[in-house]
Amino acid sequence: MSLIFAQLQMAELERHERQAGRTQFFFEPEALAVDSDEFSALEDRVIRAVELVKRERNDRATAEKRALQAESELNIQLPRVEALEREIHGFKNAGELGHQRIEQLLSQLDAVLG
Repeated sequence: MSLIFAQLQMAELERHERQAGRTQFFFEPEALAVDSDEFSALEDRVIRAVELVKRERNDRATAEKRALQAESELNIQLPRVEALEREIHGFKNAGELGHQRIEQLLSQLDAVLG
C-alpha cells in the first residue's frame, strides 16, 4: 500500500504544480504530506468506484444475456410472424376479389333489370 500512497502523493504534487503553472517537476517532501483522513477518504472513494464498476459489469452482463434471449425468441417467432403476414395479405386479396365479383354481379343484375 505504500507504493500506492507514494503514487498518490506524486500525482497530487504534479496536480498542484500544473495548477500553479509550473512546467518543471521537482520533489518537495512537505508538499507530499497527506493527512490520514484525506487518504482514508480517497481510499473509500476508490472502493466505491470499484464496487460501482463491478455492479456496472454485472448489470451489463445481465443486459447482454437478456438481449441474447430476446434475439433468440425473436428468431423463433419471426417465421410465424412472416406466415401471418402472408395469410393477412391473402385475406386482403380474397376480400378484394370478393368485392370485385360482387360488383360484377351487381352490374349484371342492373343490366338484366335495367
